[in-house]
Amino acid sequence: MNQTFPTRVPSTASGTPDGGAADFIDLGRILQTLWRGKFAILAAMVIGAICAGYYAFAVATPLYRSTSVVMLNNREEQVVDIESVLGGLSPDRLVINSEVEILNSRSLNGQVVDALNLTEDPEFNGALRPASLTERLRQSVSGLIGTGDGTTLSEAEREAREREATINALQQAVTVRNVPTTLVFDITAKSESPRKAALIADTVAQLYIEEQLAVKFAATEQATSWLSDRVAELRVELEDSEAKVTSFNLGAELINQETLRGLERQLKELRDRIAERSSSLDQLREQLARIQAADTPLAKAEASGDAQLQRMISQGGADDPAFAIRLEQVIARLDIDVQRGETQLQALSTSETELGNQIDRQGADLLTLQQLTREAEASRLLYEYFLSRLKQTSAQRGIQQADSRQLSTAIVPVSPFEPRKSMMMVIGAMLGLFVSAALLLIRESRNNTFREAETLEGLSGYSVLGNIPLLPARRRKDALEYLASRPTSAAAEAIRNLRTSVLLSNIDSPPQVIMMTSSLPGEGKTTLSLALSQSFGGMGKKVLLIEGDIRRRVFSQYFDIADDAPGLVAVLDRSTALKDAVVHNARVGADILIGDKTSTNAADLFSSESFATVLREAREQYDQIIIDTPPVLIVPDARVIAHQCDAVIFTVKWDHTSHPQVLSALKMFESVNLQISGLALNQINPKGLNRYGYGGKSGAYSQYAYTGYGKNYYTN
Repeated sequence: MNQTFPTRVPSTASGTPDGGAADFIDLGRILQTLWRGKFAILAAMVIGAICAGYYAFAVATPLYRSTSVVMLNNREEQVVDIESVLGGLSPDRLVINSEVEILNSRSLNGQVVDALNLTEDPEFNGALRPASLTERLRQSVSGLIGTGDGTTLSEAEREAREREATINALQQAVTVRNVPTTLVFDITAKSESPRKAALIADTVAQLYIEEQLAVKFAATEQATSWLSDRVAELRVELEDSEAKVTSFNLGAELINQETLRGLERQLKELRDRIAERSSSLDQLREQLARIQAADTPLAKAEASGDAQLQRMISQGGADDPAFAIRLEQVIARLDIDVQRGETQLQALSTSETELGNQIDRQGADLLTLQQLTREAEASRLLYEYFLSRLKQTSAQRGIQQADSRQLSTAIVPVSPFEPRKSMMMVIGAMLGLFVSAALLLIRESRNNTFREAETLEGLSGYSVLGNIPLLPARRRKDALEYLASRPTSAAAEAIRNLRTSVLLSNIDSPPQVIMMTSSLPGEGKTTLSLALSQSFGGMGKKVLLIEGDIRRRVFSQYFDIADDAPGLVAVLDRSTALKDAVVHNARVGADILIGDKTSTNAADLFSSESFATVLREAREQYDQIIIDTPPVLIVPDARVIAHQCDAVIFTVKWDHTSHPQVLSALKMFESVNLQISGLALNQINPKGLNRYGYGGKSGAYSQYAYTGYGKNYYTN
């Protein structure tokens, strides 16, 4: 055996020689994929447009939209200035957003529901509409599994729930939008009836304005009621305060601030006199005490300060009875003066006490009178203020103005707003486009077959020796006829390229015994074996084609050979000679050794020494021996036969055989220490190449040149 084993290149996970295909998104390949499926995309777009059109024209309920315009009025036009009751709205964003929420409130929508009796309208009250299929199914399932609460609603509760559901439906149908940088609101209502849409929009606007007036009227009434009660209370308080002042004046001395100041001056003067009298009294007591304390007449005369006594002493009349009488008179007069002074001082002190008490009493009375007077005056002022406010508030009844006004009423629309038929058809078409494109890209991303030789080489690690196009033949017999009748066709040239690659795989020792195999049945290895035999025969070589797949025996579909004719098994058991078993076929230009029936296991036959002996004998008689073997993943025959061959050609069907199948088959060869000589990418569809972007004059792969520039050289 002279088998050649080429150097295997490292495989890459990405399926490309450089292994970098997974590092970027190939937009060109994506566009090629989409262009390849352009008819499917177009069909999906047409179907999407038709479905959307059917829904828009036949299924969807037309909806009409009408808009009423309301503007906030921030200009104050009041007859009486009473800001607390009739204050207008400021135009800031906070107020505008608040008004939008009021227009969207459940309270206002509830008033619209009641005003228009929408609870009796099936459009807004879903309880009046026939139950849909989904609802009926849900109710049936709930009844079967018993998920209902089992409670029975009263009539009032049922009506309340229906009203709340109607309000929810109305809120979905009414939208409020503030026109940017303005105080204008657009109130838009949608309905199945054009008149109803306009009526709802106008009703929302009118009830909104009426609610503003009602709120102001209620505020006026509340203020008037409160002010009336307060004025009555203040009137009673004022009367009580004035009564207290009058009663106090009747029970107290008439006094004022000037009289009190005069009494205070009298008290000061009285206190000054008391101080003067007290000082004089002290001097008299001191003088009397000095006289009484003196022990000599001279000292007594000096202490008395009496001039007559002093003259008597100076004349020596201390013993004169007149001196003693005079001294007693002086002492008696001082004693009388002391007593008189004490009496006067006592009287002045009593007057001081009485006057002080009078001042204190009248001062307290004055303070009380002033306090009562101030309280009465305060009550009067407060009473007059609230009385004035009450009159102002009462005057505002009936002249309140709303903070908004309706700029324009809703117009009954003449054409429906929804569905937008043309828009829905465009959306349906675009949806079909996106869905079909996504499915195409997903399908392309999940594709794991081989469409280019570079991917096959990069993933397997072996060289691709030939790229064989799909033969334009419906039957297997027609394939050989086509190659024979059109020797300059692209398929014939591809076979010759494969033949050349096989012979040049080992220039020093070209392979003589060549085995053809594949991963699975149906990959065209038998037809390729016949075509390669025909190509070698065209070179003038003596070729033997052996049907190594003795389990299926498909050569009978190509050649008119009897089923009971001797074949490979007969040669192996020595019942027939090799030269007697072969059948020459002029169309192929080679001898054919078919596989005949046997009860022996095929792998055991090919492992026998008889098979090796037959091949040695065939090597001596033929220039080229080509063996067609069973698929590798089905039976082990190919791996057994490969040990006796010089070259192994592994056939891969274009855009059919998956990556795992090829890798598993190659791994099975390597598990028995065998390597194939090369790969043949078979049954390539030129139109498919163009669709995938590999063909044409701008094709990126030179091995597919017969789909582009090669058409000028081939006669198909």
